[in-house]
Amino acid sequence: MSHFRSPDVLERRNNAAAVKKAMLEKFKAAAQDPSLEEQRLKRVAIQEAREARMAEREAARKVREAELAALAAAEAERQAKAKREAEELEAMIEAEKLAAHEALLAEQKAARDARYAARKAAKKERRRGY
Repeated sequence: MSHFRSPDVLERRNNAAAVKKAMLEKFKAAAQDPSLEEQRLKRVAIQEAREARMAEREAARKVREAELAALAAAEAERQAKAKREAEELEAMIEAEKLAAHEALLAEQKAARDARYAARKAAKKERRRGY
């Protein structure tokens, strides 16, 4: 029966170097494969197409945002105009109420003055006796 022989340090180091060298050559051979280059080119083309679509979507989004901003500005202007018109109408109504109130006060004053003048005249007439 043979006994178990343990590899020494030099043998292990040589085996490790050989494995590393084999792995490196395998990687270099795979890197030289034309199908990998074709796949890389396909991935690059896909990425460029994706970026172009994203740029188109971004441009469309900006256009849509600009349109929405224009609509919002127009709506705000319309609301401001409606508010100004409502305020003007309210001011006109208030002015009409004020004018009507002043006319009522003037009418009441005129009636009061007429009553006062009538009393004065009646008093004069009573004093004269005729």
